[in-house]
Amino acid sequence: MTGRSRTRLDRVRASFSIAQLALQQIQDDLTADDMNGVELAALLRELQEDTDVPGGLLPTLAQLVGTAARRAEQIEPDHDGDASCPLHEAAALLTDDAGQRLTWAARALHPQGDPA
Repeated sequence: MTGRSRTRLDRVRASFSIAQLALQQIQDDLTADDMNGVELAALLRELQEDTDVPGGLLPTLAQLVGTAARRAEQIEPDHDGDASCPLHEAAALLTDDAGQRLTWAARALHPQGDPA
C-alpha cells in the first residue's frame, strides 16, 4: 500500500469514527424512555429524507456506495462487473428497499406526518 493510499484510508477511518459517534447519538435518542410514535416517525423520515438538507442518511450512503461502484467499474481487471455490480445493487437496496421500509414504518407510526 502506498503512502497516499494509507493516508486516504486513514482519512476514511477517521471520518467513519466521526460518523459512528453521530449515529451513536441517534441510537441513544431512540432508546430514550420518552420517545413516542410521532417522534420515532419523524426520526425515521429524517433517516430517509432530510427535509433541511438534500438527502438523508440512506440516500447519502447509497450515493457513497454508488461512487465506489463507478470507481470499481474503472479499475476492475476484466471489466466484468464482479465488483461493481454488487456495489450498484447495494446502493439500490439502500434507497429502494431499506428506504421504502423506513417510509412504511414512519407512516404506520404517524401517517399525518407524511408530506402532502
